[in-house]
Amino acid sequence: MPNFPYILYSDGDFVSFSVAEATHDFVRLVSGYTRDVTELHPFVPGLPSPRVLEDGTQIIASMAIQVTVFPNSGFTICINFRHVVADGKSFHHFMKFWASVCRSKGELASLEGSLAMPLHNRDIIEDPKGLKLSFLEEIWNSSPESVESIGLVRDVPDDIMRRTFVLSRDHVEKLKKLVSTKCKSYGLGTLHVSTFVVTCSLIWVCKTISEDTRIGTSLTNNDESYILAFMADCRNRPEYSIPSTYFGNCLGCGNAVVKRSKLVGENGILEAAIAIGNEVRNLHCEAYKGVERLMSNFTEFATLGKHMVIIAGSQKLDVYETDFGIGKPKMSEVVHVDNAGSISLSDCRDREGGIEVGLALERIQMNKFISIFEEHLTEIALHD
Repeated sequence: MPNFPYILYSDGDFVSFSVAEATHDFVRLVSGYTRDVTELHPFVPGLPSPRVLEDGTQIIASMAIQVTVFPNSGFTICINFRHVVADGKSFHHFMKFWASVCRSKGELASLEGSLAMPLHNRDIIEDPKGLKLSFLEEIWNSSPESVESIGLVRDVPDDIMRRTFVLSRDHVEKLKKLVSTKCKSYGLGTLHVSTFVVTCSLIWVCKTISEDTRIGTSLTNNDESYILAFMADCRNRPEYSIPSTYFGNCLGCGNAVVKRSKLVGENGILEAAIAIGNEVRNLHCEAYKGVERLMSNFTEFATLGKHMVIIAGSQKLDVYETDFGIGKPKMSEVVHVDNAGSISLSDCRDREGGIEVGLALERIQMNKFISIFEEHLTEIALHD
């Protein structure tokens, strides 16, 4: 049985920090338009290779940073980090703290009260079901490559395109109203209708409908179950007493399951919203119910070949509030959605209350997705 993994820092340890120069078109880079996924890959730093100690302990680097300068235009900051160290909330707290230090220009006293220090104490996490040991055994029995490469950018198939889509506050509010109205008309009672729920529902439906355009694939079986998986922050919940500043992973997982026939049907968005909304409500009531099946569920979904989408990020992370002293970022991208079957969510830079959605698809499917997405936005805009 292996020892429990832990975060190690020794005197002399450092984070890999690279500075590069690029000749790419910076304006195009931050435009959000459709582009080949590989355009972003040169800006992603590689993590140092793992090393093995004499006792067999494997040491894996947790993070690497690369700053790429575009002369007379701007620069990018790209962080490659392992999710085993921290979740999105912890990562963005780190980014905001780093930005605050830069913005203070050495006047560290001015930071007091602006951002709380992170809490690294793992002892506050209770484990009454002994899941720590169970999860460790499952990870140990998986392939080393899969553990080492989690969250990393790897080779992707040819002809994969990525794009950032924007939903305005008006689109979101009208979509909420549309879903709520349909719920009442069908006598379905009260549904948890939030920005997250309706955004994921719309994107999930558009992606599912667009799948039949993929080259070399036949029409999908309408009886197949489609899954949308997402994470929920479990900090600041009274039953766990975990503060918002806890640095690590503190997440519950929801899996919304809907038959394909319902997703592509007339009420696809409603069906998706019901499934996602119910999962959100369940997580709110009991975040860790069934968590002992978390890893086995993911393994089962992959083994059975079920169609699964994973939501990365959240509009609540306030990505565009990260200011190094030169204003808001022009664009924020989650690069690993290129090949992980994921969809990224973030707040919107220029539209208060809006939301940005990033995803990658084969070129022909992306073109179809754009058409379907725009059709839905037109219909939503007409809804009073």
